[in-house]
Amino acid sequence: MTKPIFTGSGVAIVTPFTDDGIDFNKLGELIDYQIREGTDALVICGTTGEASTMPDEEHKAAIKFAVEKVNKRVPVIAGTGSNDTRHAIELSKYAEEVGADAILSVTPYYNKTSQRGLVEHFKAIANSIKIPVILYNVPSRTNLNICPETVKALSEIDNIVAIKECNINQVGDIINLCGDKITVYSGNDDLVVPLLSLGGKGVISVMANIIPKDTHDMVAKYLSGDVEGSKNLQLKTLNLIKALFVDVSPIPVKAAMNLMGMNVGSCRMPLVDMSDKNLDILKNSMKEYGLL
Repeated sequence: MTKPIFTGSGVAIVTPFTDDGIDFNKLGELIDYQIREGTDALVICGTTGEASTMPDEEHKAAIKFAVEKVNKRVPVIAGTGSNDTRHAIELSKYAEEVGADAILSVTPYYNKTSQRGLVEHFKAIANSIKIPVILYNVPSRTNLNICPETVKALSEIDNIVAIKECNINQVGDIINLCGDKITVYSGNDDLVVPLLSLGGKGVISVMANIIPKDTHDMVAKYLSGDVEGSKNLQLKTLNLIKALFVDVSPIPVKAAMNLMGMNVGSCRMPLVDMSDKNLDILKNSMKEYGLL
Protein backbone atom coordinates (compact mmCIF):
# COMPACT_ATOMS: atom_id res chain seq x y z
CA MET A 1 0.00 0.00 0.00
CA THR A 2 1.27 3.45 -0.96
CA LYS A 3 0.97 6.00 1.83
CA PRO A 4 -1.04 9.02 0.59
CA ILE A 5 0.83 12.30 0.22
CA PHE A 6 -2.11 13.77 2.10
CA THR A 7 -5.69 12.99 2.95
CA GLY A 8 -8.25 15.77 3.07
CA SER A 9 -8.22 19.12 1.29
CA GLY A 10 -5.33 20.34 -0.80
CA VAL A 11 -5.88 23.94 -1.84
CA ALA A 12 -5.00 24.85 -5.42
CA ILE A 13 -3.89 28.23 -4.21
CA VAL A 14 -4.27 31.37 -6.32
CA THR A 15 -1.25 33.47 -7.18
CA PRO A 16 -1.69 37.12 -6.15
CA PHE A 17 -0.26 39.39 -8.83
CA THR A 18 0.62 43.06 -9.07
CA ASP A 19 1.68 44.88 -12.23
CA ASP A 20 5.27 44.05 -11.28
CA GLY A 21 4.88 40.31 -10.70
CA ILE A 22 3.93 38.05 -7.79
CA ASP A 23 2.90 39.71 -4.55
CA PHE A 24 4.91 37.46 -2.25
CA ASN A 25 3.79 39.22 0.92
CA LYS A 26 0.18 38.49 0.02
CA LEU A 27 1.01 34.91 -1.01
CA GLY A 28 2.59 34.40 2.40
CA GLU A 29 -0.56 35.69 4.10
CA LEU A 30 -2.72 33.31 2.04
CA ILE A 31 -0.50 30.36 2.92
CA ASP A 32 -0.68 31.11 6.65
CA TYR A 33 -4.46 31.55 6.41
CA GLN A 34 -4.87 28.19 4.69
CA ILE A 35 -2.82 26.36 7.31
CA ARG A 36 -4.64 28.06 10.19
CA GLU A 37 -7.98 26.98 8.71
CA GLY A 38 -7.00 23.32 8.52
CA THR A 39 -6.01 22.85 4.89
CA ASP A 40 -4.10 19.57 4.58
CA ALA A 41 -1.80 20.33 1.62
CA LEU A 42 -0.85 23.24 -0.59
CA VAL A 43 -0.66 23.07 -4.39
CA ILE A 44 1.40 25.91 -5.80
CA CYS A 45 1.51 26.84 -9.51
CA GLY A 46 -1.47 24.79 -10.55
CA THR A 47 -4.22 25.81 -12.96
CA THR A 48 -5.80 28.00 -10.27
CA GLY A 49 -2.39 29.55 -9.66
CA GLU A 50 -2.19 30.61 -13.33
CA ALA A 51 1.08 28.78 -13.92
CA SER A 52 0.46 28.90 -17.67
CA THR A 53 1.15 32.65 -17.66
CA MET A 54 4.28 32.46 -15.50
CA PRO A 55 7.71 32.57 -17.09
CA ASP A 56 10.06 29.93 -15.66
CA GLU A 57 11.92 32.33 -13.38
CA GLU A 58 8.67 33.41 -11.73
CA HIS A 59 7.26 29.86 -11.64
CA LYS A 60 10.36 28.60 -9.85
CA ALA A 61 10.38 31.55 -7.45
CA ALA A 62 6.78 30.79 -6.45
CA ILE A 63 7.59 27.14 -5.75
CA LYS A 64 10.66 28.03 -3.70
CA PHE A 65 8.78 30.69 -1.72
CA ALA A 66 5.90 28.31 -0.93
CA VAL A 67 8.23 25.58 0.29
CA GLU A 68 10.09 27.98 2.55
CA LYS A 69 6.96 29.70 3.85
CA VAL A 70 5.13 26.45 4.60
CA ASN A 71 8.26 25.11 6.31
CA LYS A 72 7.00 21.51 6.51
CA ARG A 73 3.71 22.43 8.22
CA VAL A 74 1.79 20.68 5.42
CA PRO A 75 2.93 18.98 2.19
CA VAL A 76 3.74 21.33 -0.68
CA ILE A 77 2.86 20.01 -4.12
CA ALA A 78 4.40 21.89 -7.04
CA GLY A 79 2.65 22.14 -10.37
CA THR A 80 5.37 21.31 -12.88
CA GLY A 81 3.43 19.95 -15.85
CA SER A 82 4.11 20.88 -19.44
CA ASN A 83 3.30 19.71 -22.95
CA ASP A 84 7.06 19.61 -23.50
CA THR A 85 8.47 16.62 -21.62
CA ARG A 86 11.93 18.19 -21.29
CA HIS A 87 10.42 21.33 -19.81
CA ALA A 88 8.35 19.30 -17.32
CA ILE A 89 11.49 17.43 -16.27
CA GLU A 90 13.39 20.69 -15.73
CA LEU A 91 10.63 22.17 -13.56
CA SER A 92 10.18 18.90 -11.64
CA LYS A 93 13.90 18.64 -10.87
CA TYR A 94 13.86 22.20 -9.59
CA ALA A 95 10.85 21.52 -7.37
CA GLU A 96 12.63 18.54 -5.84
CA GLU A 97 15.83 20.52 -5.42
CA VAL A 98 14.12 23.27 -3.39
CA GLY A 99 12.23 20.85 -1.17
CA ALA A 100 8.74 20.31 -2.63
CA ASP A 101 7.09 17.20 -1.21
CA ALA A 102 5.54 16.11 -4.52
CA ILE A 103 4.76 17.36 -8.01
CA LEU A 104 1.47 17.65 -9.88
CA SER A 105 1.90 16.87 -13.57
CA VAL A 106 -0.86 17.54 -16.09
CA THR A 107 -1.33 15.63 -19.32
CA PRO A 108 0.19 17.27 -22.40
CA TYR A 109 -2.19 19.82 -23.94
CA TYR A 110 -2.56 21.11 -27.50
CA ASN A 111 0.03 18.78 -29.04
CA LYS A 112 -1.41 15.98 -26.84
CA THR A 113 -0.16 12.40 -27.38
CA SER A 114 -1.32 8.79 -27.47
CA GLN A 115 -1.92 6.61 -24.40
CA ARG A 116 1.48 5.01 -25.05
CA GLY A 117 2.94 8.50 -25.28
CA LEU A 118 1.40 9.36 -21.90
CA VAL A 119 3.16 6.41 -20.32
CA GLU A 120 6.50 7.48 -21.79
CA HIS A 121 5.95 11.15 -20.88
CA PHE A 122 5.12 10.51 -17.24
CA LYS A 123 7.73 7.77 -16.92
CA ALA A 124 10.45 10.18 -18.10
CA ILE A 125 9.32 12.79 -15.57
CA ALA A 126 9.04 10.30 -12.69
CA ASN A 127 12.44 8.76 -13.45
CA SER A 128 14.09 12.19 -13.32
CA ILE A 129 13.14 12.75 -9.67
CA LYS A 130 12.71 10.82 -6.44
CA ILE A 131 9.75 12.70 -4.92
CA PRO A 132 6.18 11.50 -5.55
CA VAL A 133 4.25 12.33 -8.72
CA ILE A 134 0.53 13.14 -8.81
CA LEU A 135 -0.93 12.73 -12.29
CA TYR A 136 -3.46 15.40 -13.31
CA ASN A 137 -6.28 14.35 -15.60
CA VAL A 138 -8.44 17.28 -16.73
CA PRO A 139 -9.85 16.50 -20.19
CA SER A 140 -12.01 19.64 -20.29
CA ARG A 141 -8.83 21.74 -20.48
CA THR A 142 -6.47 19.42 -22.35
CA ASN A 143 -8.83 17.46 -24.65
CA LEU A 144 -6.90 14.37 -23.57
CA ASN A 145 -7.99 11.67 -21.12
CA ILE A 146 -5.74 9.30 -19.19
CA CYS A 147 -7.52 5.97 -19.59
CA PRO A 148 -7.78 3.75 -16.48
CA GLU A 149 -5.56 1.12 -18.12
CA THR A 150 -2.90 3.79 -18.64
CA VAL A 151 -3.14 4.81 -14.98
CA LYS A 152 -2.66 1.12 -14.12
CA ALA A 153 0.51 0.98 -16.24
CA LEU A 154 1.81 4.18 -14.65
CA SER A 155 1.07 2.88 -11.14
CA GLU A 156 3.85 0.34 -11.66
CA ILE A 157 6.37 3.20 -11.53
CA ASP A 158 7.41 3.52 -7.89
CA ASN A 159 6.98 7.26 -7.40
CA ILE A 160 3.78 7.72 -9.42
CA VAL A 161 1.45 7.42 -6.47
CA ALA A 162 -1.67 9.51 -7.04
CA ILE A 163 -3.99 11.14 -9.54
CA LYS A 164 -6.05 14.32 -9.47
CA GLU A 165 -9.04 13.06 -11.43
CA CYS A 166 -11.62 15.29 -13.08
CA ASN A 167 -13.33 12.46 -14.98
CA ILE A 168 -15.56 11.01 -12.26
CA ASN A 169 -16.89 8.35 -14.63
CA GLN A 170 -13.66 6.40 -14.50
CA VAL A 171 -12.74 6.70 -10.82
CA GLY A 172 -14.18 3.29 -9.96
CA ASP A 173 -12.26 1.63 -12.79
CA ILE A 174 -9.01 3.27 -11.67
CA ILE A 175 -9.47 2.09 -8.09
CA ASN A 176 -10.45 -1.41 -9.23
CA LEU A 177 -7.39 -1.66 -11.47
CA CYS A 178 -4.82 0.04 -9.22
CA GLY A 179 -6.03 -0.73 -5.70
CA ASP A 180 -3.85 0.93 -3.09
CA LYS A 181 -1.07 1.78 -5.55
CA ILE A 182 -2.81 5.00 -6.60
CA THR A 183 -4.44 7.57 -4.33
CA VAL A 184 -7.31 9.34 -6.07
CA TYR A 185 -8.09 12.98 -5.37
CA SER A 186 -11.10 14.79 -6.76
CA GLY A 187 -10.40 17.57 -9.21
CA ASN A 188 -14.04 18.69 -9.03
CA ASP A 189 -15.29 20.55 -5.97
CA ASP A 190 -18.89 19.48 -6.64
CA LEU A 191 -18.05 15.76 -6.67
CA VAL A 192 -15.92 15.34 -3.57
CA VAL A 193 -18.32 13.10 -1.65
CA PRO A 194 -19.15 10.88 -4.65
CA LEU A 195 -15.43 10.35 -5.22
CA LEU A 196 -14.81 9.60 -1.55
CA SER A 197 -17.58 7.02 -1.69
CA LEU A 198 -15.59 5.15 -4.36
CA GLY A 199 -12.42 5.14 -2.29
CA GLY A 200 -10.85 8.53 -2.95
CA LYS A 201 -8.84 10.27 -0.24
CA GLY A 202 -9.53 13.95 -0.76
CA VAL A 203 -9.70 16.89 -3.12
CA ILE A 204 -7.39 19.37 -4.78
CA SER A 205 -9.72 22.30 -4.50
CA VAL A 206 -10.54 25.72 -5.89
CA MET A 207 -13.25 26.50 -3.32
CA ALA A 208 -10.76 25.92 -0.49
CA ASN A 209 -9.32 29.34 -1.34
CA ILE A 210 -12.44 30.91 0.22
CA ILE A 211 -13.89 28.15 2.44
CA PRO A 212 -10.83 26.17 3.58
CA LYS A 213 -12.32 24.88 6.83
CA ASP A 214 -15.51 23.59 5.24
CA THR A 215 -13.53 21.91 2.46
CA HIS A 216 -11.26 20.22 4.99
CA ASP A 217 -14.21 19.22 7.16
CA MET A 218 -16.12 17.73 4.23
CA VAL A 219 -13.37 15.17 3.69
CA ALA A 220 -12.47 14.69 7.35
CA LYS A 221 -16.08 13.95 8.28
CA TYR A 222 -16.46 11.38 5.53
CA LEU A 223 -13.20 9.60 6.33
CA SER A 224 -14.05 9.52 10.05
CA GLY A 225 -17.43 7.92 9.35
CA ASP A 226 -19.70 10.98 9.50
CA VAL A 227 -21.07 10.46 6.01
CA GLU A 228 -24.21 12.49 6.74
CA GLY A 229 -22.22 15.48 7.94
CA SER A 230 -19.97 15.27 4.90
CA LYS A 231 -22.93 15.00 2.54
CA ASN A 232 -24.59 18.03 4.13
CA LEU A 233 -21.46 20.12 3.63
CA GLN A 234 -21.21 19.03 0.00
CA LEU A 235 -24.84 20.00 -0.60
CA LYS A 236 -24.33 23.33 1.17
CA THR A 237 -21.43 24.20 -1.15
CA LEU A 238 -23.10 23.37 -4.48
CA ASN A 239 -24.54 26.80 -5.33
CA LEU A 240 -21.30 28.47 -4.33
CA ILE A 241 -19.33 26.05 -6.50
CA LYS A 242 -21.57 26.77 -9.49
CA ALA A 243 -20.84 30.47 -9.04
CA LEU A 244 -17.10 29.81 -8.76
CA PHE A 245 -17.25 28.21 -12.20
CA VAL A 246 -19.73 30.57 -13.86
CA ASP A 247 -16.71 31.97 -15.69
CA VAL A 248 -13.31 30.52 -16.55
CA SER A 249 -11.52 29.55 -13.35
CA PRO A 250 -9.73 31.18 -11.54
CA ILE A 251 -11.53 34.39 -12.57
CA PRO A 252 -14.46 33.91 -10.14
CA VAL A 253 -12.46 32.67 -7.16
CA LYS A 254 -10.09 35.63 -7.39
CA ALA A 255 -13.09 37.96 -7.62
CA ALA A 256 -14.59 36.26 -4.56
CA MET A 257 -11.37 36.68 -2.61
CA ASN A 258 -11.24 40.34 -3.52
CA LEU A 259 -14.85 40.77 -2.39
CA MET A 260 -13.83 39.22 0.94
CA GLY A 261 -11.04 41.79 1.33
CA MET A 262 -8.15 39.46 0.51
CA ASN A 263 -6.83 41.76 -2.25
CA VAL A 264 -5.29 39.11 -4.51
CA GLY A 265 -5.44 41.21 -7.67
CA SER A 266 -6.79 40.29 -11.08
CA CYS A 267 -6.02 37.36 -13.33
CA ARG A 268 -3.46 37.71 -16.06
CA MET A 269 -4.48 38.08 -19.68
CA PRO A 270 -5.97 36.39 -21.58
CA LEU A 271 -8.26 35.97 -18.55
CA VAL A 272 -10.37 39.08 -17.99
CA ASP A 273 -12.65 40.37 -15.25
CA MET A 274 -16.15 38.98 -14.83
CA SER A 275 -19.17 40.53 -16.52
CA ASP A 276 -21.60 42.40 -14.26
CA LYS A 277 -24.14 39.60 -14.74
CA ASN A 278 -21.72 36.88 -13.60
CA LEU A 279 -20.40 39.03 -10.77
CA ASP A 280 -23.96 39.40 -9.46
CA ILE A 281 -24.36 35.60 -9.54
CA LEU A 282 -21.15 35.26 -7.55
CA LYS A 283 -22.10 37.92 -5.00
CA ASN A 284 -25.53 36.39 -4.44
CA SER A 285 -24.09 32.91 -3.88
CA MET A 286 -21.52 34.30 -1.44
CA LYS A 287 -24.23 36.14 0.49
CA GLU A 288 -26.32 32.97 0.60
CA TYR A 289 -23.30 31.09 2.00
CA GLY A 290 -22.58 33.78 4.58
CA LEU A 291 -19.32 35.00 3.09
CA LEU A 292 -20.54 38.56 2.47
